[in-house]
Amino acid sequence: MDINDILRHLPHRYPFLLIDRVIEFNKGESLVGIKNVTYNEPFFQGHFPQRPVMPGVLILEAMAQATGLLAFRTLENTANRDTLYFLVGMDKVRFKRPVEPGDQLLLTARLLKTKRGIWMFDCNAQVDGGIVASAEIMCTERDINT
Repeated sequence: MDINDILRHLPHRYPFLLIDRVIEFNKGESLVGIKNVTYNEPFFQGHFPQRPVMPGVLILEAMAQATGLLAFRTLENTANRDTLYFLVGMDKVRFKRPVEPGDQLLLTARLLKTKRGIWMFDCNAQVDGGIVASAEIMCTERDINT
């Protein structure tokens, strides 16, 4: 998936769209996406000026966006104005090392199961073949007005 496909499937936009490309998609199973981390990211101005480090919550958000792409593509849905894909939980969150400008995050989301509209995923983020963060992420699609 290129950026245009991603924009059709996720409602996020700059500066909060955190996936640049999808390099692998297996319907109902897994997705691998890329986030190119550059010094021009707005959060680096304050996190931290003396040593720019990508905030851990944004690494988790990038993984959550990968789960959204996997779910929407599996269901063959596009983002629309009537529903949103909400994060409902994270378990087993771990950070192994900082992510800095120039790194390329490889974001992997694997579907574990779905139960009563809750999607559960095993996710990780890697840089240069090493895991920098991992989590089990739970999400659901809900009507935007509820």
